[in-house]
Order: sequence, then C-alpha cells, then structure tokens
Amino acid sequence: MSTSLDSLDSDVVSVMPAISNGDEKETSSASSSSELIPFENFALQISVLKAIEALGFEFCTPIQAASLAHTLNGHDVTGKAQTGTGKTAAFLITIINDLLSNPVLEKRFLAEPRALIVAPTRELAIQIASDSALLNRYSDLHTVTLVGGEDYIKQNRALDLRPVDILVATPGRLLDFVSNNNLHLGMIELLVLDEADRMLDMGFIPQVRQIVSRTPHKSCRQTLLFSATYTPEIVELSNRWADEPIMVEIEPERVAADAIEQVVYLVTTADKYSLLFNILNQPAVERVIVFSNRRDQVRRLADNLHRNAVSVGMLSGEVSQSQRIKTLDKFKNGSLKVLVATDVAGRGLHIEGVSHVINYTLPEEPEDYVHRIGRTGRAGSVGTSISFACEEDSFLLPDIEEQLGTKLDCVYPDEKLLKKAPSYERNSKFKQKG
Repeated sequence: MSTSLDSLDSDVVSVMPAISNGDEKETSSASSSSELIPFENFALQISVLKAIEALGFEFCTPIQAASLAHTLNGHDVTGKAQTGTGKTAAFLITIINDLLSNPVLEKRFLAEPRALIVAPTRELAIQIASDSALLNRYSDLHTVTLVGGEDYIKQNRALDLRPVDILVATPGRLLDFVSNNNLHLGMIELLVLDEADRMLDMGFIPQVRQIVSRTPHKSCRQTLLFSATYTPEIVELSNRWADEPIMVEIEPERVAADAIEQVVYLVTTADKYSLLFNILNQPAVERVIVFSNRRDQVRRLADNLHRNAVSVGMLSGEVSQSQRIKTLDKFKNGSLKVLVATDVAGRGLHIEGVSHVINYTLPEEPEDYVHRIGRTGRAGSVGTSISFACEEDSFLLPDIEEQLGTKLDCVYPDEKLLKKAPSYERNSKFKQKG
C-alpha cells in the first residue's frame, strides 16, 4: 500500500482548514477557518498517531476535527458529509483508538467482532478495509471484510483465523453470515453506518434494520451514521438507531473541491460520442473516468471506445466482482486509460492520478454529480470535470448548480472537438449479453 495514501488521499489532508467545536452543542457545523487542528491535539493512542505520521499527515479535515471532538469522548454522531471530506478516516480513527484504549482482558470468541462498519457497495467496503489496514499498521487489530461476489468459504476462514476486531461488510453478505450462525453481533461496541442515504436509495434499510437489531441496544454501543444528505428519512433512522446523536455537518459551500475545474459542454446527442473521442485524445487527458447512467449505456460506450483503439475498461453492476477488481487494478496501474462506469464507481473509490472525470450523461440526482467529480482533484492535484449537456438532460443543470451553490460554466465546444470520430479498428469486446 502506497504511503501517498492512495486510499486515504482525501481522507487525511495536510493543508485543509479546520474548525473549532463547541462541546455542549448538539449540532456542530464544520466550515473553513484559518485554524488548523493537528491530530496530536486529540488524545489518540501512540500507535494511531504513529500511523498517521508515517503516512505524512498532520492536520485534520473539517469533518475529522468536528466529529473526533465528540466521537473520541464516546458520543454518538450523525455526520453530513460528502465523499472525499475525510469521514472514513474520522470513524476509523475513532474505532481504532477506542479498541486500543479498552482492550478485552477476558477470553474472546471467534466471529464476534467488536466494531462493525456497514457500507452500501462492495467497492466502498473493500476501500474502507484498505484504509483500516493503513491506520492499523502499528497495532495488532484484525480487520475482516464480508462482501458479496467473493468466496464465502474464504471469508468464513478469515473470521475463524483469530478474534475479529473490525468487521467491514455490505448488508446482504453480512446477513448471510448472521443467518447461518457463522457470525454473532452481540459484542459490537461501535457501529458505523456509512452512506446511509445510498443504502436508503438502494433499498437496503430493511436489511440494515435486521442487522442493527442483532447488535446491543443503542445505549450500550456507540453509533456513527454518515450521509451526504440529511433528509427526514435519515433523521428518523438516526434517531432510531443512535443515542442522542450530535449532528456534525460540512457546510454546503464545501461540496465541490476548489481543485476541480468544471466545465459543461452544450452538445447535441448526435455529437456526444465524437466529442468524447476527441477529448480523450488530447495530450493533457491522462487517466479518465467516464460516467453514464445506465448499464447498457456503459457497455455500448466502452465497446465503441475499444473498437476505436482506446484502452478502456467498464465498471457496472453487471460486472462480476473478480472482473471489477482486475479492471480497477489495470486502471490504477495505467494499463487502462479510460474507465467507463455507472454510479457504482461514483462513491468510495479512491484512485490516485485521475486527471479527468467526464459526465457523458448528467446524473439524475444532484448529489451523484458531486460524488462523480470527487474522483479527480485529489491529494492536492488539480482535476478537470467535463459534463455533456444535450437536449435530453440539460434540464438537470439547475438542480446540480443549486447543490453546488454556484453556476457552472456552460460553453459550446470548439469545432475541432466535434470532428467525427474515425471508423472502428477493432472487433467488439464488450458485447451485449443475449
């Protein structure tokens, strides 16, 4: 794992303005100020501080400073924060520090984790587990990941290897293990529900409700819930599952990174593919994620680019987990220049060196735009977001601009960018499934 924080590149940032917190307030609003809060200001275990220092990071992001002030004192927290604000490190530092500060002296049993992190997607769960490994490099805590699409027996073997400290899981696979009596949640001390809004959208809340019911009462555990939005449904879930939670919020004006240059090209549907092809062939375009809304669009787009001799991979819900991992590895190591994806890749994936994000189709939910563009402009680098607004989806722009709190630069592309894409050179690779 790279010490440049390939996983945590925007979770622990050394030059991010932080905030001061009022301990007695039930709501803590994190916004930029001139004060920087060092991690050493908090009563963290030496091994945790050592891991943070080894990764080359000193100061907290706003969500970290705001939440750690409460979570390290045992309070339940509901955090409203987008991907890329540092929430992953915030709850992992809380968990690791608490487990190290309160070691279990009596005999422990296998498959009885002390901390549970529930995430909506396999990619996010795997990423969180990788981040846990980075922050646990100087401790002996055992992290296990349970996600669908992976070998059940192999995952069960990891549970039985030695007592589990931190379990990261997706709802479906987690319930499989619980239902088969291969996992027991009665000893959970800390529960994290990450991207609760996404779990709500994906219909996972009934499963999460079953999971939470298997853990100790909310008065006997610490519960941290994070969401990009704070709808009435999220408020209700927070009040049901957390014990007098303190609200920690990142101000809306921080929703889009300053390091991301954003532009919207006004283009007809007929010209979109040629525009994409010509953009991808510009010298400054190095590593690109292209987002489209539907699986069939992603497959068709990836296939057309491949036939035009572009090194491309695809990532969507229909791709097997093993193939996803292979594709992501190739994209990370530079074997693939372009990754065409649905919003399954819009959250939780931390990939170093993404120079451009292209929205081939605008997302229907404004929050997804923020998550998409957050894949670039990471770790202090400058990224570029290019969105195509055709006659079919330009009406989505006002809601996106309202979410961002700013107007987007909408322009017509240069004629040279609209030059018709060349004829196909290769046979199909990403064929439609019959």
